[in-house]
Amino acid sequence: MVINMNYVYILECGDKSLYTGWTNNLEKRVKSHSEGKGAKYTRARLPVKLVYFEEYYDKICAQKREYKIKQLTRKQKLKLIAD
Repeated sequence: MVINMNYVYILECGDKSLYTGWTNNLEKRVKSHSEGKGAKYTRARLPVKLVYFEEYYDKICAQKREYKIKQLTRKQKLKLIAD
């Protein structure tokens, strides 16, 4: 049985802003963001760099964590990335 992992990730955009998302294929998703085929937000702020991610077995847990991270301030997100 293949276990599909789910990922919550933070990208640093070209303008130094941070973008948070979730996916079940981290490598493919970061590549699509980098090629300008990802979210509208990141398309306008290339290049992007993966600076943080967490793994989850459960999709719902990953989505809830994504929501929690999106509620954090920039300062809190930078602390999360640094820790």
